[in-house]
Amino acid sequence: MKALLQRVRQARVDIGGATVGAIGPGLLVLLCAEHGDTPALAEQMLAKILKLRIFADEAGKMNRSVQDVGGGLLVVSQFTLAADVRGGNRPSFTGAAPPEEGERLYEHFVASARRAHPQVATGRFGADMQVHLVNDGPVTIPIELRARA
Repeated sequence: MKALLQRVRQARVDIGGATVGAIGPGLLVLLCAEHGDTPALAEQMLAKILKLRIFADEAGKMNRSVQDVGGGLLVVSQFTLAADVRGGNRPSFTGAAPPEEGERLYEHFVASARRAHPQVATGRFGADMQVHLVNDGPVTIPIELRARA
């Protein structure tokens, strides 16, 4: 499972000109399920994201988590994080989970996030979305977790 986190001052997702999810300060989470990912791995990813200390403390050091600062999560499905560009100029997305599996894992991640965190907004799986954000810092953190064999 892959995630790309962007610390934001604000972010929103529009579909067809209508806003479907928005947050103020917090994290934009671009999430990609890959072959072999499990609900347990999605929960491990969520735990890592919620505890990651990438927000400033009183001294200006990255020492606080999104939970510590009361920030929001905007979770957006992003299968293109599985892109493999080693073989030419057209990305291959064969590493991404099939759509049904990807959606199931995305929805599991979102449901777990809503149980664990008070402010969770989303895009819509498989939709043509426009993501608007004001990156704070900028701070952008990639995370990749693999299921244990």
